Amino acid sequence: MPPPNKTKQPASVVTGAAGFLGSHLTDLLLARGHKVIGIDNFITGSVDNIVHLGGNPNFKFILQDVTEFVFLNEPVNYVWHFASPASPFDYLNFPIQTLKVGSLGTHKALGLAKDKKARFLLASTSEIYGDPLVHPQTENYWGNVNPVGPRGCYDEAKRFAEAMTMAYHQEHKVQTRIARIFNTYGPRMRLNDGRIVPTFISQALRHKPVTVFGKGRQTRCFCYVSDLIEGIYRLMMSNYDLPMNIGNPTEMTVLEFAKEIVRSTHSRSKITFKPLPQDDPKRRRPDITRAKKILGWSPKVPLDKGLLQTIAYFKRKV
Repeated sequence: MPPPNKTKQPASVVTGAAGFLGSHLTDLLLARGHKVIGIDNFITGSVDNIVHLGGNPNFKFILQDVTEFVFLNEPVNYVWHFASPASPFDYLNFPIQTLKVGSLGTHKALGLAKDKKARFLLASTSEIYGDPLVHPQTENYWGNVNPVGPRGCYDEAKRFAEAMTMAYHQEHKVQTRIARIFNTYGPRMRLNDGRIVPTFISQALRHKPVTVFGKGRQTRCFCYVSDLIEGIYRLMMSNYDLPMNIGNPTEMTVLEFAKEIVRSTHSRSKITFKPLPQDDPKRRRPDITRAKKILGWSPKVPLDKGLLQTIAYFKRKV
């Protein structure tokens, strides 16, 4: 089925538009000719991420919690559901809000898409896979998640959101897309959001100890934000309605990454070790065969280039 409304200016709603990913998505949509309605309640988003859009006639912002009813008296062609706390620091501090935005928020966003006959994309997560027993993770893997552990509020909210999205697709024939997003980094991340990239960079820029959990043998992959957003855009515009991994498959240990951050920031920081948090994934790497085949997408930005941009951003924030 072709994307709706190809002749007129497309209209997109982005929930979580003031967040790290949501704001970059909004920029890309505006650059590609969309009218964008951004929704955010600033629980983890920041007005700094969208202040540059002030006065843009194609951007409208609504201050709202997406778990409440979303009413828009205008056409909508695409709904991009990005609203959610997305770091361990955030969802440990806001566990109920995290569960509510994944459940009630997804329900409201899907209801908007159904009402407007719009295409819907869910920003899901690699946390769907939990601490995976399969490596690398393919979309067919169902995951190894502790529902009552410290990460359960986020993991299960996203798993529920995927189930709700597929239910709307099957029951109401809503055109839906599900992006399983792996570790992403770049400008506009929050210094204190608890994720590995801002934590390591902020510690290194301040010449403080860079804290690695466990022995640093756990692995992660890092996708630069422009690559990630391009993949998500292509997924929305595709005809594929099953979950799809979007991320960078280049795997490295956390210790290796810490050393790279210290080197890239020319820091005097030493690396220190702390106990491994409960349910911390030991290995995380996307199998992106599906994205390559169906979307013709793969990440292009090398780590050193992406870190250069990211570190420059954080230097202005530290």
